[in-house]
Amino acid sequence: MGAAIPMELLAPAGGVEQLREAIHFGADAVYLAGRRWGMRAGSRNFSDDELAQAVAYAHARSVAVHVTVNTVMTDADADALPAFLSLVAEAGADAVIVADLGAVALARRYAPQVAVHVSTQASVMSAVAAEEYARLGARRVVLAREMTLAQIAGLRRRVTRDLELEAFAHGSMCMAYSGRCLLSAGLMGSGRSASHGACAQPCRWAWSLMEEKSGATLPVEQDGHASYMLSSNDLCMIEHLGELRAAGVDAIKLEGRAKGTYYAAAVTNSYRHVLDGEAAGPWCRELDLVSHRPYSTGFYLGEPQQNPGRVGYRRERRLVGVVERVAPRAKGSWVVGVRCRNRAEAGAVVEVLSPGYPVRSLALPAPLVTNGEIYQLELPFAVEPLDLLCARER
Repeated sequence: MGAAIPMELLAPAGGVEQLREAIHFGADAVYLAGRRWGMRAGSRNFSDDELAQAVAYAHARSVAVHVTVNTVMTDADADALPAFLSLVAEAGADAVIVADLGAVALARRYAPQVAVHVSTQASVMSAVAAEEYARLGARRVVLAREMTLAQIAGLRRRVTRDLELEAFAHGSMCMAYSGRCLLSAGLMGSGRSASHGACAQPCRWAWSLMEEKSGATLPVEQDGHASYMLSSNDLCMIEHLGELRAAGVDAIKLEGRAKGTYYAAAVTNSYRHVLDGEAAGPWCRELDLVSHRPYSTGFYLGEPQQNPGRVGYRRERRLVGVVERVAPRAKGSWVVGVRCRNRAEAGAVVEVLSPGYPVRSLALPAPLVTNGEIYQLELPFAVEPLDLLCARER
């Protein structure tokens, strides 16, 4: 066990289940959105009542809640925002993540006790911009994902130490500066605007050329393979967390509010172990099992790598069940109630994810068949509610 790396771990919560799993697996803070103003409009997100309940649930477990209100704001958006900010403040949220200058001003007015964090959507890359946001009342800046480690270190030296710096460490990357892209809206209409959280990701599509008169099409290819000209690889900095800290980063953020329960749990768990001082190697292998495009280090260590489309999303493990209740039994076994999420036969090898433990394996003692049903299993080691049972894809 090495030395712990003192950075806040900020995990995504696209819905109530993801929130609970991220907290269970060691997040110091979670970020989430209401039903409007968030950059992941396709996620389940949180109703007003659910948001208040989420804050209470997180605070009872000493976890902070950051609420995103970081879309591009129209007058209609800004006019409706004060009521939501008042609700966020009443719920006791710890921070709002904003990108629009008007939203900054409204947050200071209607939620003065809630910290203001400047979103990566603001594309802050310079000390002068960071200091100006601090002057306007921001406590933290989420840096643009297009910065190198050297640039972050230079910015850190030039800004006040009171201003916290947050940086993305894992997840999908955008081909435009932090989502400032019109491709989705241009192709599919304003209802699929990236700047309003509804990007259809046309940069990930395979494109072809079409001759106008005949209608003949010609694939855009590279070495005989379809070329996804604008598609980036995913970000993974788990092997470089010490370097992020040395550059002056106070908090790392995991992208993924559009991802499911298993993703939120597994990725949070992996980064928690490494931040607590464990070697990155085993947890790199763990991250290879979740749904992802090929990994890279983004802009941090030089030019980012392009995904030519030869390798798309990979996923090597699926969620089988979620532990809901546990009762010890004599002779070192435990009776566990597991809610089935995907079918698995008796005897199948399942891997158990538990916070604070390496991944443990066992042969499933009984089948899990019906999605949503709770099955009683006897396990040879202790688990806790919200631990996950997973199986490798065939």
